[in-house]
Amino acid sequence: MPVFHRICTVLLLSLPVFPLSAAPAKAAQARPAAEAAPPLTPVLAGEFSLQAGKLPDAARWYLQAAQEARGDVGLAERATRIAMLAGDDERATQALALWAQRDPGAIAVRATRASLAMRKGDVETARKELLVVLRSPEPNAWRNALLALATGGRDPAVPAQVLGMLIDANAIPEDLEAWQEFGRLALRMERPELAQRMVGEVVRRFPEEPRVVLLHATQLNQAGKKEEALALLKDIEPKAAADVELRNALAIAYDALGEPKAAEQVLAQGDQDLHSWGMRASLMAKQKDDAALLALYEDISAKASKPDPEQRLLLGKIAEYLKRYQEAVDWYHGVPGGDQRGEAQLRAVNALHLMGEKAQAFKEVHEVQGDASVDDDVRRDAYLLESDLQQRDGDSAAEVDVLTRGLSAYPDDSALLYARALAWERKDDVPRAEADLRKILVAEPESVAALNALGYTLADRTHRYQEALELIERARVAEPDNSAIIDSYGWVLYRLGRNEEALVQLRRAWSLTKDPEVAAHVGEVLWVTGQKEEARRFFDEARKLDPDNRALLRAIEKLGV
Repeated sequence: MPVFHRICTVLLLSLPVFPLSAAPAKAAQARPAAEAAPPLTPVLAGEFSLQAGKLPDAARWYLQAAQEARGDVGLAERATRIAMLAGDDERATQALALWAQRDPGAIAVRATRASLAMRKGDVETARKELLVVLRSPEPNAWRNALLALATGGRDPAVPAQVLGMLIDANAIPEDLEAWQEFGRLALRMERPELAQRMVGEVVRRFPEEPRVVLLHATQLNQAGKKEEALALLKDIEPKAAADVELRNALAIAYDALGEPKAAEQVLAQGDQDLHSWGMRASLMAKQKDDAALLALYEDISAKASKPDPEQRLLLGKIAEYLKRYQEAVDWYHGVPGGDQRGEAQLRAVNALHLMGEKAQAFKEVHEVQGDASVDDDVRRDAYLLESDLQQRDGDSAAEVDVLTRGLSAYPDDSALLYARALAWERKDDVPRAEADLRKILVAEPESVAALNALGYTLADRTHRYQEALELIERARVAEPDNSAIIDSYGWVLYRLGRNEEALVQLRRAWSLTKDPEVAAHVGEVLWVTGQKEEARRFFDEARKLDPDNRALLRAIEKLGV
């Protein structure tokens, strides 16, 4: 799981569960055999297995339920998806056959059959099924094909090969959004030749569309042709001047190419508002261009005669970044009300702490905690902030004490419990971290964040790998495409010694999110499997993103990289 983020740091410092129902006895007796009620025992057993994180058992029970419930399309579909999530291709094939028999014309059946075929390396079957999907008259049927390609295949080369075959067959519909999405998918596959070909097709088909130029620039940059990419972006700047949406997209593209100054200059065109000011301030901060940021600050300040809460909040943030802490506090204290008032109060505390006025900072944060007129979320966040300040001061005992005090005011609050669990984990007190995460799960059994955090902690800090796997599996059922959960799943597979399977999952997590912890995990598995040159590349990627990442530092120390 990517590195735990402090809730208050993010807040303050950043610029179909199957329905079970019992029908009346008479109605059940009168129902035709083809519409029989779902068999209760295997469905219940399947749900209990899911809740316990035992996906292989859940796949077995749900297949039995689907086989016994003749004519039930939803149950056959659920059995198929659970078996695929469990990696049980045999049961997935059986369940899919039932689903197809009961709903033979469904596009989702075709797409799922293609996904299963790609997992087996059967590119021809996948191609045939996706051709049918893409040529369907149903609106947006292409999204089913896109999902199958994005999630299908244990070997990343297989969906890439199938996508190439679909381009050969001219199968992607003549729809700009479809071509853009398939183009982005090709870029994520990290297959330069395929990406070049795919983007070339998009450009050929939609030569006058500026948003296609942004996609082309991304592909050129990936291919090491940054200057060509920048030239393309420069060409569409005139079109962006009168189009706010395009201007924002162009700025994001420049920033992605490592050109924050060009991004800021694009945003400076046209009428300015709080949104453009905020984006420009962030880009100037990224460049560490304090002179330009000061000029922007003074320009906005001159327009701040009215007590606009959003404007004063933004000015406080800029002043805080410029280390003009007293001015920041004044702006924050001057926020008159509205939704911004609570954030301003907490930011004022943070600015006071940064300027060394720690006694006043703690006094104000305690006032927020004790003010019954303040929104409960803000009061709760005041405890999170105070714990963060104690962590920054190096007082881990006080950090835990603050969170415990917060839990006295807000018993069993999941955010406070989660934060305290992370504090215990940093202190290497895994049993207490586990206890707090389990308290969250008592109140919120399906809390994906707690399931994933506990599963990852057990996988990373203990030898209870099977238990960790079951917790992560529960999170996977809820959010199968969540990159943090995919990373946790890959990590526990590695800890179980299933290195090849782990590498597939970790690479997929990396394709979804460029996170330093994910990069460190991929690097470690590559290293232990003898692929040291590629491992070094991933360690370098992690260093660029966060040289102090805990997972990276532990991997480097452990492996002697």
